[in-house]
Amino acid sequence: MSDPNKLPRRSFLEKAAIGVVASQFAAGVPAFAQTRAASRPLKRLEPLKSIEAGVLNVGYAELGPANGAPILLLHGWPYDIHTYAEVAPLLASQGYRVIVPYLRGYGTTQFISSETPRNGQQAVLAVDIIALMDALKIQQATVGGCDWGARTACILAALWPQRVKALVSVSGYLIGSRDSGKAPLPPKAELQWWYQYYFATERGRAGYEKNRHDFSKLIWQIASPRWAFDDATFDRSAAALENADHVAVVIHNYRWRLGLTEGESKYDDLENRLAKAPIITVPTITFEGDANGAPHPEASAYAGKFSGRYEHRVVNGGIGHNLPQEAPQAFAAAVAELARL
Repeated sequence: MSDPNKLPRRSFLEKAAIGVVASQFAAGVPAFAQTRAASRPLKRLEPLKSIEAGVLNVGYAELGPANGAPILLLHGWPYDIHTYAEVAPLLASQGYRVIVPYLRGYGTTQFISSETPRNGQQAVLAVDIIALMDALKIQQATVGGCDWGARTACILAALWPQRVKALVSVSGYLIGSRDSGKAPLPPKAELQWWYQYYFATERGRAGYEKNRHDFSKLIWQIASPRWAFDDATFDRSAAALENADHVAVVIHNYRWRLGLTEGESKYDDLENRLAKAPIITVPTITFEGDANGAPHPEASAYAGKFSGRYEHRVVNGGIGHNLPQEAPQAFAAAVAELARL
């Protein structure tokens, strides 16, 4: 008998119901071959919408019918909403209402007041998404995320489980604390975080400000060493990093993690709760690519953080850190599977 707390393992064809795209897997096409062909137009998530939500005017893409079951897809750094350029249309074609927002400091999302701290601590990003859900009158959604977006999605599921129907998280449970961030890692692990230490210096802040395009492209290459993205694909996302508040939010995020700067005191209670590594109870699928070059925990280290229906999946074929963009059919299939529960 299978464990009732485990999601059943099915083939991508059974999970997806997303048409002929799934036949690539049946035909044995490597997952990393899902890159843009030179002759195929580059998809853009547009037109963009905007709405005031909390301290932000949030820019977002919305696809699918307005009365469809809502799905929120959250990007990370140094990426943007086009992490889901293929995923969002696949889900919208199945009748879901898909919302893909720019996080604070990215794209068309703007702070309403110049007085608001350009805060990047982990709790505030989740508060932003709760405010967005409230503004859009979304009581509950299936949430998927990668990188910063995965951490934010995990926080939503941990602290506001009534707002999250189900969770899809790349690299699993990413909720952290500043105390744990102070603990030294083995040398090879510390080396992977070189940019975090670079950002801790004024030289690093100035360097990122001056070279954010080339810096971010380097991160893409390191994090996904076998992903053959082209310049047009990168530049589509890099435009979102030109947001006037981008550098401030990113630098604060990484300095806050190391305890080098403070967050806002009004979020202390949330951070204290997160520091206890709360269990996530909503149905969850975690993902990992077989060629993720970014720092990430082993799946065995976080499996116990999920007490509901849970499954971990590995996507083979040279898939790196930006899994939803590199293997969109696999990611969309998992989101749709949980959204149907």
